[in-house]
Amino acid sequence: MSEGPLFIIGGHEDKEGKRRILKAIAREARSRRLVIATIASHAPEGYFDSYQKGFEGLGVGELVELYVEDRAEAHDPAKLALLDDAAGVFFSGGDQLRISSQIGDTPLEARIREIWQGGGFLAGTSAGASVMSDTMLVRGTSSESHRLGDLHMAPGLGLVRDVIIDQHFAERGRIGRLLGAVAQSPRVLGIGIDEDTAIVLRGGAFEVLGSGAVYVVDASGVTASNVAEGRADCALSMFDVRMHVLANGDRLDLTTRRPADQPLPVEAIADASTPGG
Repeated sequence: MSEGPLFIIGGHEDKEGKRRILKAIAREARSRRLVIATIASHAPEGYFDSYQKGFEGLGVGELVELYVEDRAEAHDPAKLALLDDAAGVFFSGGDQLRISSQIGDTPLEARIREIWQGGGFLAGTSAGASVMSDTMLVRGTSSESHRLGDLHMAPGLGLVRDVIIDQHFAERGRIGRLLGAVAQSPRVLGIGIDEDTAIVLRGGAFEVLGSGAVYVVDASGVTASNVAEGRADCALSMFDVRMHVLANGDRLDLTTRRPADQPLPVEAIADASTPGG
């Protein structure tokens, strides 16, 4: 069986109005169990309640919370049992390093990956979005030009290869730090996702869903940059960067790094006729 879809969300997805992203996830769940993984939070109280309310009336089956206090709990059979018969797993926001450090290379991560590789879906918002790539942004100044020494990255879960994902993108002015990330590794495609916006990734291409935009930064054609020679306090200089700005319904092929000409089979895209609208 092929891998299921990935719902990669820029944070603050609408839970009270049109709920376009939550409807798409609910449609994919098909009345089966959905696991809300609040692992990214140091204080998870309230996260699960907000998703119980957000998914109410959308046709999701049983909603259960998965949280681990420490890495040892990622080996606990009781925690693994929460994933039995799950249609998918939804990672909430918080600190992406907490996800990767607490469950990376554990039986819990292996079981989550198994669900996805068996055709189930995975979703992640905010920190839960950033952790899906093989390299993730951890820290970096927002709302100003990128300084060469002001960027911290770490290994993610590696569900999406050769991309780096940033979230709360336009709202927190994060274009500078995404440019800095791709300047360090031009083979990596930078994807910045606004709030209440998601990319739905299937089979090497994605479609945009939501009220905001997705910014795709391609540095493969860069002809010059100062990332290797400049001082840590220097502003980034980089020539011949390509960028696409995509909105709801737009598509991009990750292999060609170009907007897709043909519609993708994104059955999960929900419209106003979906229950709960």
